[in-house]
Amino acid sequence: MARLIYSSIASLDGFIADASGSFEWAAPDEEVHTFVNNLERPIGTYLYGRRLYEVMRFWETAPTAGEPSCFVDYAAIWKAADKIVYSSTLDAVTTDKTTLETTFDPAVVREMKASHARDISVGGANLAAQALAAGLVDEVQLFVTPVIVGGGTAWLPDDIRLDLDLIDERRFDAGVVFLHYRVNQPR
Repeated sequence: MARLIYSSIASLDGFIADASGSFEWAAPDEEVHTFVNNLERPIGTYLYGRRLYEVMRFWETAPTAGEPSCFVDYAAIWKAADKIVYSSTLDAVTTDKTTLETTFDPAVVREMKASHARDISVGGANLAAQALAAGLVDEVQLFVTPVIVGGGTAWLPDDIRLDLDLIDERRFDAGVVFLHYRVNQPR
């Protein structure tokens, strides 16, 4: 059985993009990037909202010559995984191993979790909010970046309450802190 994992990089005040839509302040250094790669290796399928997919499709054709090994490694990890993009505005997807769905169906994702051997990652604040509200998310991974941006796209919805158990934590040299929680599902 696969786990559904919501992983994100956010500012200290809880935003994945600032008010102008920028997230350049969240770019991981090599130490964090290498750590992220090791977290991503077990992922067999990425579930993306449209905006995050538009950012992540960079990895399909990312020029790797002269890039650090963590960059090259991530490109290979990303290309190897299946991707499902949920969007009612995209007409088509442009990357390999990618399918397009117009709506998020919790029952389909529940079946994916039951039938897949490799873990599933959900990304994009709106899509993750739907998965969290449906009780599908098993784990939450957050990289807290040492910056306060004052507003923008929140990494979590306002209208959700979850009890969590801390699984792991780590501090990186650049001040980024990784927090990894298991979601306590209601019984």
